[in-house]
Amino acid sequence: MGIIRKDYILDRLVYYATERRKRPREFRSVEVRDNSKLCSFCPWNTHLTPPEIGRVEYKNGWKLRWFLNKFPAVEKNGNPKLKSKKFYSEGSSYGIHEIIVETQHHKSQLADLPVQQIRELLEVYKFRIKDLSKLKGIRYVEIFKNHGKDAGTSLIHSHSQVMALPQIPTLVMEESEAVKKYRKCPYCDIIRHEAKSKRKIFETKNVVAFAPFASRFNYEAWIFPKRHKKNMEQLDENELGDLAVALKKILVKLKKINVSYNFFVHYSPEKEKLNASLRAFSQAGLHFHIEIAPRIATWAGFELSTNAVINSVMPEDAARFYRGR
Repeated sequence: MGIIRKDYILDRLVYYATERRKRPREFRSVEVRDNSKLCSFCPWNTHLTPPEIGRVEYKNGWKLRWFLNKFPAVEKNGNPKLKSKKFYSEGSSYGIHEIIVETQHHKSQLADLPVQQIRELLEVYKFRIKDLSKLKGIRYVEIFKNHGKDAGTSLIHSHSQVMALPQIPTLVMEESEAVKKYRKCPYCDIIRHEAKSKRKIFETKNVVAFAPFASRFNYEAWIFPKRHKKNMEQLDENELGDLAVALKKILVKLKKINVSYNFFVHYSPEKEKLNASLRAFSQAGLHFHIEIAPRIATWAGFELSTNAVINSVMPEDAARFYRGR
């Protein structure tokens, strides 16, 4: 018999049909061959990118560097506000779109990098969110990574993307509004429960990683700091270090089955407009976390027509896969 589950706090349903599942070793796919001599992210081709905004130095070169996206989805021109007339709202695709190149090495992916370098990448995330959030008209800075052709990446050289936006993303607002319905942070309770459940993947003194109860993606994983932190700026060195350890462990496992994935950070938007009916409830803000979404299954007609998802891997089985038992 199939199972249906609802997200912890969102009105989001997932249908589990485990008979569709294929074993992880059958998810292997062939990587696209490419030519590093033509790659604009390689160290000998830095002249092919827009001017550098910043870098993490390494000997006489760099470990990480970031710059504006040459083909941005949003740009810093026009008006950040939408103009509305009855059913029609329109405006400029205002914002800032940056690329963070995660390593000099063309064939190294994030899972291959040492934990220290992943921690430095998280530090860069923290810095870019803080810096870009100060700009006029920017209400949220979304950071995400696409890895593999099924996750939407167009360049193999390992990189993350940063988008500073004039609107708070709908999903972040839904999470933030749902949190306010509770007198204290619901995710703090969820973390404590999941740390004792069959869905736990990994735990340290400072963070816990688990497969969410109503996971939408095959082998989906979330990483939370145990202490309530609203954003990356509040994370201390130990928390960042443990986040890097957890992220590497998960990505190494995904590399073994050679799947595409996306991951992204969600944090509490400081510039959100509070719903007046919820002000008497929790003001703790959204609990910062990282979500990893492997792109094994293709969303089709059911998902697009219902906004619900069919998942062929139970989260308890996903956690067992990550734990290696």
